[in-house]
Amino acid sequence: MPEGDTVWQTAQRLHTALAGHRLIRSDLRVPRFATADLTGRTVLDVIPRGKHLLTRIEGGLTLHSHLRMDGSWKVYAPGERWSGGAAHQIRAILGTAERTAVGYRLPVLELLRTSDEERVVGHLGPDLLGPDWDAATALRNLLSDPARPIGEALLDQRNLAGVGNIFKSETCFLVRANPWLPVGELPAPERLVTAAKKLLEANRNRPGGSRRLYVYGRPGRPCPRCGTSVRTAEQDGRPTYWCPLCQPNATS
Repeated sequence: MPEGDTVWQTAQRLHTALAGHRLIRSDLRVPRFATADLTGRTVLDVIPRGKHLLTRIEGGLTLHSHLRMDGSWKVYAPGERWSGGAAHQIRAILGTAERTAVGYRLPVLELLRTSDEERVVGHLGPDLLGPDWDAATALRNLLSDPARPIGEALLDQRNLAGVGNIFKSETCFLVRANPWLPVGELPAPERLVTAAKKLLEANRNRPGGSRRLYVYGRPGRPCPRCGTSVRTAEQDGRPTYWCPLCQPNATS
């Protein structure tokens, strides 16, 4: 699933391609908005909010999308072959005279009033890569349920927005915390917030797919810190990776 860094990169690409330009093509391929026509309107900006994308359009409209597991937005130049997937996977097309943005396999796509954006993102905690970032609020949110496992607490977007399964495992590794440890039992829990922000900021400008990972997706391989084999187990329905020596006392 794309995480905060990937969504941030996507927003930057879309903003560069579309912002300030008038739409000459608009095609929303979801039943509820299939008749909506945005042609003639200017794209104002594209911003990320956690794992959500908000494309603001002239006239007080926002196109809200979420990539979930395998959605993506691709940007193409005139005449360039579209290569993001099969034609039936296309859910949105926004075209200007210079660029065309194509949304593939978007599980969430809706057109709403810009004044109603809080309806879709108002539940989110502070965005690790956003202007609303507030470390103290994020920490309070994480500690509001002290018995909750750290891994689950980090994934809850109501606590802090942008961490997914990859950076959940990586954050726990950096602070030497077992993902199943109750968050209230972690000494100096503010380290979680600091590490999560550091990871997302370090990766937001890296080319897609080139993240530098310590334990995620490396079961059986040596821990980069101590050499012990990295382990994996399911937590809340998702694979979790950790070093049993550096992050002891797993309950799974």
